[in-house]
Amino acid sequence: MRRVVLDTETTGMPVSDGHRVIEIGCVEVEGRRLTGRHFHVYLQPDRDIDEGAIAVHGITSEDLKDKPRFKDVADEFYEFIKGAQLIIHNAPFDVGFLANEFSLIGQHERADLASYCDVLDSLQMARERHPGQRNSLDALCKRYGVDNSGRELHGALLDSEILADVYLAMTGGQTNLSLAGDGSEGDGNGRQQPTPIRRLPADRAQGVVIAASAEDIAAHVARLAAIEKAAGAPALWAQMEEGAAS
Repeated sequence: MRRVVLDTETTGMPVSDGHRVIEIGCVEVEGRRLTGRHFHVYLQPDRDIDEGAIAVHGITSEDLKDKPRFKDVADEFYEFIKGAQLIIHNAPFDVGFLANEFSLIGQHERADLASYCDVLDSLQMARERHPGQRNSLDALCKRYGVDNSGRELHGALLDSEILADVYLAMTGGQTNLSLAGDGSEGDGNGRQQPTPIRRLPADRAQGVVIAASAEDIAAHVARLAAIEKAAGAPALWAQMEEGAAS
C-alpha cells in the first residue's frame, strides 16, 4: 500500500473560528521505506496568525506574504494524496482543516478526504498500544529511539518525516508467531490453514556463516543501551542473558 505521512501547521485553532492552514508537509512511504517523494508548501492564509500558534511553529505573517494560496496548490496536493493511506498524528485536527480549505474554494467533493484516502490516526494507534502513557510525537520519539533533535519548533515537513520514522518503528516488530500461511491456504470459510512443512534436501549447499564484526557488536550494544534508556529497563534479551549467566 502506498502511504503518505502528513502534517499541517495553522494560524491557530479551532477551525470553526476561521483559522486556516499555513503549511502542509507530506512524505511518501512505499514498502516500508521513504521514497524521497514529498509535497511541501507554505500558504498565505489571508488572516492574522495567533501569537500562541507562532510560539509553536515560528511562522509569521511576514513569512507568508508572498506564498501561494490553497487554491493555487489544491490540484497538486490532491493528486499527491489521492488513493494513499494517510498517516496523521491526531488526524481529526488536520483532516478537519484540510476539508475546510477544500470547501472554501468550492471543491466540496474533495473535502471528504476519507472518500479517496484511507486515514490512519497514529495518535489513536499509540494510545491503544501504550494506554495511560504520554503519546505526543516527542514522547513516541523517546520511546522508540527516533532522533528528533532538530525539532526545536513544529514544522509540517519535519514532523511528517519524524512521524514516518515513528510509524515504521511502531509497526516494525513481529506480531504473529503462528505457522499459518499468508492467507492463500484458506479453507474456504475464511480460516487460515497451516503451511505444510517443506523439508530441505540433505545434500543442499551449506549457507555461509558471517560472524559479527567488532563494529557490529558495538552498534548492537549501543542499540541495547538506547532501548534501556527509552524503556526504563533493560531489553528482554539482555535480562535473559543476565539470568543465564547468574
